[in-house]
Amino acid sequence: MSIDWSLVGPALMIVGLLCLSAFFSGSETSLTATSRARMLQLEKDGTPAAGRVNRLISDGESLLGSILLGNNLVNIAASMIVGQLFERMLGGNAILWATLVMTFLVLIFAEVLPKTYALSNPDRFALAVSRPILLAVRVFAPIVAGVQFIVRGVLTLFGAKVEGPVLSAHDELRGTIELHHEEGGVVKDDRDMLGGVLDLRDLTVDDIMVHRKSILMIDADRPAEEIVSTALHSPHTRLPLYKDEMENITGVLHVRDLARALHEAEGDASQVDISAIRRDPWFVPETTEVLDQLNAFREKREHFALVVDEYGALMGLVTLEDILEEIVGTIEDEHDIQVEGIQPEEDGTWIVDGVVPIRDLNRALDWDLPDEEAVTVAGLVIHEAQTIPERGQVFRFHGVRFEVVDRRRNQLTMLRVCPSPD
Repeated sequence: MSIDWSLVGPALMIVGLLCLSAFFSGSETSLTATSRARMLQLEKDGTPAAGRVNRLISDGESLLGSILLGNNLVNIAASMIVGQLFERMLGGNAILWATLVMTFLVLIFAEVLPKTYALSNPDRFALAVSRPILLAVRVFAPIVAGVQFIVRGVLTLFGAKVEGPVLSAHDELRGTIELHHEEGGVVKDDRDMLGGVLDLRDLTVDDIMVHRKSILMIDADRPAEEIVSTALHSPHTRLPLYKDEMENITGVLHVRDLARALHEAEGDASQVDISAIRRDPWFVPETTEVLDQLNAFREKREHFALVVDEYGALMGLVTLEDILEEIVGTIEDEHDIQVEGIQPEEDGTWIVDGVVPIRDLNRALDWDLPDEEAVTVAGLVIHEAQTIPERGQVFRFHGVRFEVVDRRRNQLTMLRVCPSPD
C-alpha cells in the first residue's frame, strides 16, 4: 500500500495545532489553579519561573484573553485543515465527518487530557509554561486590549458593571481556611487560631473586655494592711484603685510593685505607701479596634487598660492576655479561678452561663451565632426576644434552642442550649 504524501503534511499540521491547543488549555487551568502564596514564596526563594507566574496572575484579564485568543486561533485553524483534508478524501460527507472527528480530538486531547494533568500538577505545569505564555501575552497584547475594550463597551451598554474581586484578601484567607478545614487539611484548633488572627481587625475592645461588674477593685482609702491582704489573695496581678466611688479610678496596683515595697518594709504591710507604688491608669475608648489596642500595648509596653464609653464612664478592662485568648483560646495559669461556662449534659444539651461570650460559644461548639448586636449569650437572647425572659421560657433562633434556666433580677445567669431541629 502506497502512502499519499500529500496528506502527511496536513496531518502533521493538525497534530501540531492540537498540541498547541492542549498547551493553551493546560496553561489556563494551571495558572488559575496554582497557589499564588506558594508562588510568592518560591519567588522569594529565588525561582525565576515563579516570578513570571506571579506577573501573569497579577493581570488575570490579559492572561485569560491571550490564552483564549491563542486557543481559538489554533482550534479554528485545525478545523479548517481537517475540513479540507476530509473533503479531498470523502467528498460530499466531509463536513459531517470532519466535525465529528475534530470534536472528538479536541475534547480528548486538547481539553480533558491537558486540563486533568494541569489540575493534578498546577504548580509544576504553571512554572513550566510561564515563559512561553508570558511571550504569548506580550505578542497578543494589542489584540487583547482591543477585545477588552469591545467587551467592556458591550457590557456597559447592557448595564453590566465590570468590577474587581468581590471578596477582600481577609475574606479569601478565611474561605481558604474553612475549605481546608472541611477537607481535613486543617484541624479545628488551628482553624480557630488562624480565624482569631483575622478577626482582630473586626473586633473592638468592648467585644473582649472584662465587664466592670466582674472587676475586682480596691478602695484606695482602706488601710494599707487590708489593701496588701486583698491584693496578695487576688488571682490577678493588676488591680484598679478607686477613691470615694468605683467610677473614680485613681490608679492601678501591680502585685510585683507591692511585693517589692513589702520586701523593703521588711514584711510590715502597715509601712507600705500604696500611693507611692500605684501606677497611673490608662483609659481607652470602647470603640478602639482590638488590633490597634494590641499595637498600643506593644508600643507602651503595657498589658492593662481600662475601657470607658463616650461619656467617660467605666465599662470594663482589657488586657494583653484577653487579646491573645482571642487567637489561641483560653489561657489558664495556676492562679486562675476555674469557671466552667459551658457544661455538657447527658441529653446532648449544654448548660451555659449567661456571661459567656458568643464568640467563645461559637468556638467551643463550632456554631455560627451572630455577635454584631450582643457580646454575651444572655445579651443575644434578650436582643432576639426584645424583652427580658422569665425562667423556663424557650426561644429558637439562628438554628439553636435557648431555654432560660436561671434569672437573677434582670440578668439571665444560666441557659440551656442545643441545636434546634426547626
